[in-house]
Amino acid sequence: MSVTDSPASSPCGQPARASQTPLSPRLAQMPTYVFALLDDLKDQARARGADLIDLGMGNPDQPTPAPIIEVMREALLNPENHRYPHFKGKPAFRQAAVDWMARRYDARGLNPDTDIQPLIGSKEGLAHLSFAYADADACNIVHAPYYPVHTRATWLAGGHVYHQAMTAENQYMPDPNSIPADVAARARLYFVSYPNNPTAATATRAYYERLVDYCRAHRLTLVSDLAYSEIAYDGYRPPSVLSIPGAKDVAVEFHSFSKSFNMAGWRIGFAAGNPDVIKALYNVKTNLDYGVASAIQDGAIEAMTHGEAYLPAIVSTYQRRRDMMVEGFRALGWTIEPPKATMYLWFPIPDAFSDSMAWVRHLIETADVVVTPGVAFGEAGDRFFRVSLVSPEETLQRALARLREKGVSYG
Repeated sequence: MSVTDSPASSPCGQPARASQTPLSPRLAQMPTYVFALLDDLKDQARARGADLIDLGMGNPDQPTPAPIIEVMREALLNPENHRYPHFKGKPAFRQAAVDWMARRYDARGLNPDTDIQPLIGSKEGLAHLSFAYADADACNIVHAPYYPVHTRATWLAGGHVYHQAMTAENQYMPDPNSIPADVAARARLYFVSYPNNPTAATATRAYYERLVDYCRAHRLTLVSDLAYSEIAYDGYRPPSVLSIPGAKDVAVEFHSFSKSFNMAGWRIGFAAGNPDVIKALYNVKTNLDYGVASAIQDGAIEAMTHGEAYLPAIVSTYQRRRDMMVEGFRALGWTIEPPKATMYLWFPIPDAFSDSMAWVRHLIETADVVVTPGVAFGEAGDRFFRVSLVSPEETLQRALARLREKGVSYG
């Protein structure tokens, strides 16, 4: 049979399927990705002619610093960088990561040969780590509200998730000792993320010490997602779990260049920490990808080597936006303290609305302003919404003006 023959019957002589090949149950049962629903709402609004102001996705709007671009431009002209990269990344990248960790976070004792793994963005690495450890008999612990990949990758890998609630009452630092004993016995990975997306909450060094002690006692791997390590304000410096003596015995930390250096489109990050966990992540990646493009690694080396020169301008831009939006939403009736870190603001929805999607629809329909519904970060977020600071100040001012003109308020 040629490829152009009629598909009326299968080559095995059985009737052809009436529909497409069925999906894996893991994917078919996955809850709808809320960001896809949000895209549908935006498409509908634009179809009616709406001029939307989108404060939803956390996609940096500033350009990558020019010296980083120049290093990558030159690297692209080097034929050696046109070949497949090494799975473990360039030695110079791994050494730069070790030096960056020591200099910025006082995280010392990392071995560039065994304790660092370059990533095609930290999200990819977080997902692949779940593939390395999740199965039907195990579960992973995730703080909720959660960045979606912390939970969904475990589900896709066939594992289970225990969601531990982050609330104002526990200062967004839930007690690990409140985890049920049967969950702790089955758990393998314990995901935390501070500064936090979506809540913008921060954690203390003392809290990390408690988490390290808990994971050591229960033979768990602590997974710290430190994607917002450099977007911090008012003199605050987010701690690294790997700065705690002995933490490398139980912990691995994920770093991203997306937010810190406006390199979201280049897709690069790295994992650092426990060598056995790094090896497991490496083993998954060797089966699924070919590593980070060499020229992009060169750009990241430049970012880590001279990052202190580039960060102040990036952070000050976000701080101005933070201050403007905090003041603007206070005028609309919300009570909020300026967050110490991240590019997000986290607000409760008004009581009159049934859930966060209803609130988001209302803002789109009445003010042509888009925010992220809290349910995008799990059920624990469904009475909240997130505002991203990834638009120029004049755009943020226009969004606030629209909300005022349409009578949007909290109350």
